[in-house]
Amino acid sequence: MRDLFDRIIENKGPLGKWASQAEGYFVFPKLEGPISNRMKFQGKDVITWSINDYLGLANLPEIKKVDGEAALEHGAAYPMGARMMSGHTDFHEQLQNELAEFVNKDAAYLLNFGYQGFMSVIDALVAKDDIIVYDVDCHACIIDGVRLHMGKRFTFKHNDPESLEKNLERATKLANETGGGILVISEGVFGMRGEQGILKEIVDLKKKFQFRLLVDDAHGFGTLGKTGAGAGEEQGVQDEIDVYLATFAKSMAGIGAFVAADKEIIEYLKYNLRSQMFAKSLPMVYVKGALKRLDMLRTMPELKAKLWENVDALQNGLKERGFDIGTTTSCVTPVYLNGSIPEAMALVKDLRENHGIFCSIVVYPVIPKGLILLRLIPTATHTMEDIAETLDAFSAIRERLENGTYKRLSAAVAAAMGE
Repeated sequence: MRDLFDRIIENKGPLGKWASQAEGYFVFPKLEGPISNRMKFQGKDVITWSINDYLGLANLPEIKKVDGEAALEHGAAYPMGARMMSGHTDFHEQLQNELAEFVNKDAAYLLNFGYQGFMSVIDALVAKDDIIVYDVDCHACIIDGVRLHMGKRFTFKHNDPESLEKNLERATKLANETGGGILVISEGVFGMRGEQGILKEIVDLKKKFQFRLLVDDAHGFGTLGKTGAGAGEEQGVQDEIDVYLATFAKSMAGIGAFVAADKEIIEYLKYNLRSQMFAKSLPMVYVKGALKRLDMLRTMPELKAKLWENVDALQNGLKERGFDIGTTTSCVTPVYLNGSIPEAMALVKDLRENHGIFCSIVVYPVIPKGLILLRLIPTATHTMEDIAETLDAFSAIRERLENGTYKRLSAAVAAAMGE
């Protein structure tokens, strides 16, 4: 027998092995200053394209006023305890009711955090005889939720209705044997590529198969649809989404999340969500803050309009300059380039140090080897000047990538890592 920690010391994982080269700069970077389109990174001003503050609410004076007043009145602890025991208030109920109405569902229930809440919802919805069918590109919180399932699960190819249909056939055959049901899981917007989930096509398959649909709409809530109610509203199928999930961490610029569905389903979840039953209630500062944010989301459509003005300018500008932004149909703007991990590190350093552009970098194993994904998140706070500077910077780095400059600069790192 060996020491439990031997494996951890010997194999730090596909991302952890880069820690000595990447930590503090490429991963775990420290952005400073007020949350906005321009912040400071290592003492330098940078245009920030990695903050999910879609509607620009995070630093608005009226938002900070409500947050501050709630903190002053209640502190950071109230209410103490789990919702079922001592952590329930009229404000929690008010927020739930307003959220349910906004996303056109009978009822809603607050979740402390999106990640653990979403995992717990999946765990509560299915029993060992049930079958889960989910998009292979679903977020990590969904993958981890599915891992809790004691029964069978199938993945379908990303946004592929034919693959989904084949897997529904398999799931239906198995469910008939076990006596269970089927849960299909997709996302409103896939946060890495920016593609909307094929919700309409999934809903159409309800005519042929019996299943329930759960949608994680973290990036769609507040950004898509006529009112901002999300990808289901955008695609005209909100009523057919059986269980709708969204987080406050994107458009609402806060902490927390919610699940919405028919009243009977929410009543069941209230009494069976382990991550909420045995965890502290969402503090009042976040609840009152979310009420204010939701009110602004509902009553200030100009915020979403400004967001999409910036999204269109950035995405159209990139396409006009010949950049590959994939098939995004949302605010998420991926830029795909060809290159190694060491080249990606040299490229991003050039972007940040010489062009003042800060965006997220994604490499293998999240995407295939040989690809570099630069992920930009436009917000309502960005300006046309920000976009123009960014387009010029991207043209410059592409030229250096193609002429081998980054390959030469990264030769030492590549050799050290065996690339």
